[in-house]
Amino acid sequence: MPALVIMAVLVAFPTLFLYYISLTDYEMGYDLASANLVGINNYVRLISGRDRVFWYSVAISLLFMLVATMIEMILGYGLASLLNQKEYKLKGLVFGCLVVPIAMTPSIAGQIWKLMLNSEYGVFNYLLNRLLHIKVTWLGPDMVFLSVILIDIWQWTPYVALILYSGLRAIPIESYETAAVEGASRWQSFCYVTVPMLKPVLLIAVLFRSIDCLKTFDIPYVLTQGGPGNLTEFMSLHIYRLGFAQTGFIGRAAAMSVILSIIITVLSGFIIARMRKKEA
Repeated sequence: MPALVIMAVLVAFPTLFLYYISLTDYEMGYDLASANLVGINNYVRLISGRDRVFWYSVAISLLFMLVATMIEMILGYGLASLLNQKEYKLKGLVFGCLVVPIAMTPSIAGQIWKLMLNSEYGVFNYLLNRLLHIKVTWLGPDMVFLSVILIDIWQWTPYVALILYSGLRAIPIESYETAAVEGASRWQSFCYVTVPMLKPVLLIAVLFRSIDCLKTFDIPYVLTQGGPGNLTEFMSLHIYRLGFAQTGFIGRAAAMSVILSIIITVLSGFIIARMRKKEA
């Protein structure tokens, strides 16, 4: 009962309040009692395209999730494989280095990368100018989306690597020995031993990173605040701008928050269903 009460206070009540606010025209700074019920008008406004940035923010959020998650899975598996191949003295130091980006606050990471990517005095352009005599506007319209992906990959690839490393360590060595006796090549061992046995852990990593990518806020806010223009205005940033930064339309922001939660729930349900199917 105490646990249920805590869950109700911290989760159930705020969620129900969010749903209620999304059905009103409440604006920040006004008395909540003055808010009028408008039904699904906020949702209709978003979905119908009257909010011109909504569908764009959904599209770039999904694109960011797909690209960042896919690259992090590939690089994370590569790092995990290297760590799992053999033991060496400095392995503990390598794990410590991998933990540093994960432990760093995303807002601090965004500030550091904002300085490094500065087109005039950033270290990236300094090295490029010295070596190749070129200068890249990393936070300009052509490169800003890729820059945000780059930072996310830098911070969270070690996280994926550690998860997959634990999965690789759990695979019995006898499975590989049996495959070798049967004449399997290294590629066949990867396809028929590593992938099937690593799939549950891989799906967990995909689930965690997909959810985090969809609700990313800290790094793009610190780095670009959604700009230039709306090029990096992901769903979380658009919610913030609607509700707090510019307009104060709390009702519309709440409606978009509900839509974001629905997208995350559907995606999570799909991945969890795949995991249960694998277990069955």
